[in-house]
Amino acid sequence: MDARGEFQMNETATATTTPNRIASHKTAEAMIVMEHVNKWYGDFHVLKDINLTVARGERIVLCGPSGSGKSTTIRCINRLEAHQSGRIVVDGIELSDDVRQIEAIRKEVGMVFQHFNLFPHLTVLENCTLAPIWVKKMPKKEAEAIAMHFLERVRIPDQANKYPGQLSGGQQQRVAIARALCMKPKVMLFDEPTSALDPEMVKEVLDTMIELAEEGMTMLCVTHEMGFARTVADRVIFMDKGEIVEEAPPEVFFTNPQNERTKQFLGQILNH
Repeated sequence: MDARGEFQMNETATATTTPNRIASHKTAEAMIVMEHVNKWYGDFHVLKDINLTVARGERIVLCGPSGSGKSTTIRCINRLEAHQSGRIVVDGIELSDDVRQIEAIRKEVGMVFQHFNLFPHLTVLENCTLAPIWVKKMPKKEAEAIAMHFLERVRIPDQANKYPGQLSGGQQQRVAIARALCMKPKVMLFDEPTSALDPEMVKEVLDTMIELAEEGMTMLCVTHEMGFARTVADRVIFMDKGEIVEEAPPEVFFTNPQNERTKQFLGQILNH
């Protein structure tokens, strides 16, 4: 199935019914609520009783050693991974097995991956317009105008007619950010967006993310870029072995961590 077919199939399954929204006071004030979320891969308990509430406009950085559950946590928010128990609510919509609920949440949540995930056979402009045209049923000219707006925002409008393989890694990641923004999401999830980049390309991607944060975008970012966490995060969350071990504002997290495991992690990562 080609890229357009994937979008068309998803939209056909979800277009007609408005998802139920949770009306409780707690979820009304929060953008994301995770309550007692657990996930297993077979016998491996990858997420252990995760409780996290993210306010509208809040910027969260998740850090921790490899395999600690950081990426799985954010992938559960848009159902790229299914949790087995607990509750996840995004902008008042509770995530369930109902395809309509899942697609309603994905329309409000943009995601940027470690390895870009661009369609190599489509131009930059086509990558950015695909979802607005097929998911939101947007006219092509309108979708292209929005795409060009966001390509300008990430400072690569001159690359619109090129293919991903013709771009540097940093440029491809900025295309991925622009593509996500074209759906006008309320939340952006970043899963180690700079870890696949050469060092000289990291800054251009982080600068784009900082601009988004300054404009008030709700963001959850899995990253080892501690300078970014210090600059942007409202809260830094440290995870280890599938659990949230510690969370605090960056000025407290970096200068006065409470948990010994957090101190050990920071001692290792800040000395490299």
